Amino acid sequence: MDTIDTFCTERLTAVRLLPEDFGDLCRMHQDPKVMATLSGVRSDEETRRFLQISLEHWDGRGFGLWMFRETATGQFVGRAGLREVHVGGNDEVELAYGLMSEFWGQGLATEIARACLKIAFEQLDMTHVVTFTLTTNRASQRVMEKAGFTYEREIVHAGLPHVLYRITGKAAVTGACSRG
Repeated sequence: MDTIDTFCTERLTAVRLLPEDFGDLCRMHQDPKVMATLSGVRSDEETRRFLQISLEHWDGRGFGLWMFRETATGQFVGRAGLREVHVGGNDEVELAYGLMSEFWGQGLATEIARACLKIAFEQLDMTHVVTFTLTTNRASQRVMEKAGFTYEREIVHAGLPHVLYRITGKAAVTGACSRG
C-alpha cells in the first residue's frame, strides 16, 4: 500500500511524522496547557518512546500521525492522524489530534480532523473511525461533532472517564487537497 506522506488543507501542510520531529514533539509534550487533556506532560524519554511507537506504526500499517505546519509560515501547529488503538474494549482506528495552544480556537483542529477523515475513507478505505477525549474536554468534543462524529458512549481510558465518538462510512468531509 502506498503511504500518504504529505497532504495539505486550506491553511496547513501535513508531513508524515519523522525522527527529526522530536524537538517539536518535546515542545508540545512539555507544555502543561496542551498536555492537560493528552495524558499529561511527558519527559524527553517518554516522547522518544512515543515517537518510536509512532514510527513503527507507520512502518507496519502505512498510516499514522502527521506533523502539521502553517503553510504560509512553516510554524509548527500540532500533530494528528490515524492510529490503531485498543479502546473501550475494542481494537479501533482512532483519529488523534493535538494542537499547540496558540492555535486553539481558530478552527484548525476541525480542518485537520476533516482532512484526516477524508484520507481514512477515500484513500485508506476504512469503514469507521473513532475518537475520544476526557468527559470535561468540551472544546475537543465540539471538534468531533463538527467533523461529523456521533457520540457513542462513555468509557474509561487510562483510568479516567472519557467520551467515545464514532463516524461510519464515507463522511461528507471537505477541505483536503490531493496527496503529494
